[in-house]
Amino acid sequence: MSRTTVFVVNVIQAVFRHPQLTGPLQSTMAAPGGVLNCEDFSMFQEVLKVMRNIDDRIVHALNTTVPTASFSGKVDATQTCKELYESLMEAHLSRDKAIKSCITETSAVVGQLREKRAKDSDNLSVIKQLRKEQTKLKLMQSELSVEEVVNDRSLKIFSERCRVHYIPPKLK
Repeated sequence: MSRTTVFVVNVIQAVFRHPQLTGPLQSTMAAPGGVLNCEDFSMFQEVLKVMRNIDDRIVHALNTTVPTASFSGKVDATQTCKELYESLMEAHLSRDKAIKSCITETSAVVGQLREKRAKDSDNLSVIKQLRKEQTKLKLMQSELSVEEVVNDRSLKIFSERCRVHYIPPKLK
């Protein structure tokens, strides 16, 4: 197993051992195609933070796995870069799906609350809940922009370090 693979496995294990990630959130994240619980925005952010570990640690991963010119004969840099790229793409895709599924779920809740408000415009609890859900929806939508910045940064760093060894299919 390469060092990159070990690094990625460690990050994934850290996600599932994270003390904040217990109960239904953890089990649904572990299951491919599972539904992420999007009700608590602070938990949603915590999950994203943990899921972004691979992007946060990409410089370290590249420094420890991709050899400099003087050590290039000792490690297969092409394979290492390819594995790291595939891990990054998998992480980016899973975060994108998680964010978009929460946006869809929260949008549906906002729609239902708008219908309730239309039927009973004097119900303050419905109005209050609607505002809360609308705020949560806007915050989740802003996470898409954050995700774009994080992904661009990671891919730029990856390209700078691995461009000699591996050119990803999307960048050819």
